[in-house]
Amino acid sequence: MGRLNRRAFLGTSGAALAVPALLPTGLRAADGPIRVGLVTPTTGPLAFFAEPDTFVLAQYAGVLSQGANGRPIEIIVKDSQSSANRASEVASELILRDEVSLILSAGGPDTVNPVADQCELNGVPSLSTACPWQSFVMGRGSNPGQGFEMTYLFAFGLEDVIAAYLKLWDGVATNRRVGLLLANDADGNAWGDAQFGFPPALAQAGYEVVDPGRYTPMTDDFSTIIGQFQSADVDIVMGTMIPPEFLTYWTQSHQQGLRPRVTTIGKSLLLPNILEAAGDSGEGLSCELGWHPAFSFTSASTGQSAAQIAEAWRTATGRPWVQTLGMKHALLDLAVDVLKRASDPDDAASVIAAIRDTRCETTLGIADWNASTIANVAKSAMMGGQWHHGADGWSIEIAANPTDLPVPVTRPMEVM
Repeated sequence: MGRLNRRAFLGTSGAALAVPALLPTGLRAADGPIRVGLVTPTTGPLAFFAEPDTFVLAQYAGVLSQGANGRPIEIIVKDSQSSANRASEVASELILRDEVSLILSAGGPDTVNPVADQCELNGVPSLSTACPWQSFVMGRGSNPGQGFEMTYLFAFGLEDVIAAYLKLWDGVATNRRVGLLLANDADGNAWGDAQFGFPPALAQAGYEVVDPGRYTPMTDDFSTIIGQFQSADVDIVMGTMIPPEFLTYWTQSHQQGLRPRVTTIGKSLLLPNILEAAGDSGEGLSCELGWHPAFSFTSASTGQSAAQIAEAWRTATGRPWVQTLGMKHALLDLAVDVLKRASDPDDAASVIAAIRDTRCETTLGIADWNASTIANVAKSAMMGGQWHHGADGWSIEIAANPTDLPVPVTRPMEVM
């Protein structure tokens, strides 16, 4: 017998549930906390996405206690272990065992997509961030005009990353020859897509693309790819990688003597500890920059500016701020805003109606699904960032702003 999802179970078991629904336990559930699931890669190679979780939840403690509709909000955290299969499993647990009203997720398509698929299957609303919308939409078998019923994303698109990278590179002199460093995974295949990814965009912008093909995820040998980059005399290397892959590549590229003028790597360069592992050779590495203390937005729930959140993080942890801090903070902003406006937080249709009518300011930007031309996607901004080492350690500066938002360039792009 196939697995019975929650929506099907409720739809086919009305008679059995009619009496229990009138019992005191049912009343207590309605008066109890609103349960919200958070699926996050606490462990494994994607754990950098989860680094701010404990801090952000502490920042929201008072807001969650006040809750929505007279009820506190309870966040149930589940570790995906950086595994798509595990992300799907824990999302199912949240739905069928914990009976959450809403599920949150962040951490690239390997976390977001399986969680969203479970929510779509079981009729439970979900909100996600930190995942390109192309991976979220096309990677789940839909298209920008069709979308989904239960699952919504507040994030950037590949077009935003491409614009940020081009703005970075146009600020320095190169031979305009770009080597692609992409894994055979959801992100790598999306970034390397011949129709929507980097190759056609780079060609249109006048760059020559050197594409050695997709490498096996978590490979320990990049020597062949590095050799191809050297033979082609690339001045720019770009890609999207998880931290262990990047550090392996970076070590081997230096051993083989590859010294491009620009190295721009997505996903793995979000945190300063990766730069610490790379050492002095990391000076000038660049990446996408989805959040920075210089962002001019304010949290609707906590009233904090991006700069105040970053300072609170430094005070609490003694560590430099990280991009994922703003992303997770924004995700909680959206959850609280939606549940406050939902007429019945335990009713999926009510929660979905609230999501669709959202116009919420977060320090990541303003989430507005009605203003988007992409079904189920509200767009966030993307800048270009470059890492530098100073007296206080590693910091990432806004080196390029390809948007019309009032976000300042804090230090122009430099060659490595």
